[in-house]
Amino acid sequence: MSGPVSPLALERYELKYLIPASLVEPISRFVETYCEMDYYSTVSPDKHYTINSLYLDTPSLYLLRFKESANAFNFNMRIRSYGDNPKPPYFFEIKYKLREFVRKKRALVHDENWVDILDWGVIPDHIQGSSHGNLEEFIRMKMTYNVGPVILTQYRRKAYLSVVDDYARVTFDRDLRFQEMNEWRVRPDSYLLSHYDHPDSFEEPGCNVILELKCEKKIPYWMVDLIRCFELESGSFSKFGNSMITLLGVPEVLTPGPLYF
Repeated sequence: MSGPVSPLALERYELKYLIPASLVEPISRFVETYCEMDYYSTVSPDKHYTINSLYLDTPSLYLLRFKESANAFNFNMRIRSYGDNPKPPYFFEIKYKLREFVRKKRALVHDENWVDILDWGVIPDHIQGSSHGNLEEFIRMKMTYNVGPVILTQYRRKAYLSVVDDYARVTFDRDLRFQEMNEWRVRPDSYLLSHYDHPDSFEEPGCNVILELKCEKKIPYWMVDLIRCFELESGSFSKFGNSMITLLGVPEVLTPGPLYF
């Protein structure tokens, strides 16, 4: 699996909801009036595909602490791969977020020696266009903040893409798992993965599926109808934040104090 086709630079609104598994099929039927299932969901027997994200942070967990200190603006850095046994291409992503508005920059890297690219900061000639510029920014941010691997998350996604809008996307994420990761690698160890979608991690008991509505510029009318029809209430759940807090237990590192790299 090479990963879903997605723009290398993307600006969009992301509305997030925590729902019970029992709502996945009714909402899917509603969405299918306006959307079609994306290719990778279509070819998967259970309509879900696997996403792995290697999240980076500083030795003092600056990015996590900055995010959890209730700043309207935050960002994260990750290396994304697809499938249970991920292979190139890999996606180097910086995700800037201002409330529900997201700007994501990603670089497409086909090299198996991608760690060397990060270590030496030398981008191969065959990486061109937007990928080259976004990878330059990723390397610059890595060096500026001195970030390294801290956690690897994995989940299963079912996704839909609108056929009536320029861009609108609906995703269902379930089976959220993580493992601590201090190495530059994107392949998880299945026996080390732990769930962080237990009831204590969610604001609403019994809600362990993340529904996201993603769109550009304005929310389509059918998304508004979807929200009203199912009485959805916007929630807050960060895969990076919640997996890290689960890993840390009582997150003393997140208590108020000066933020430093």
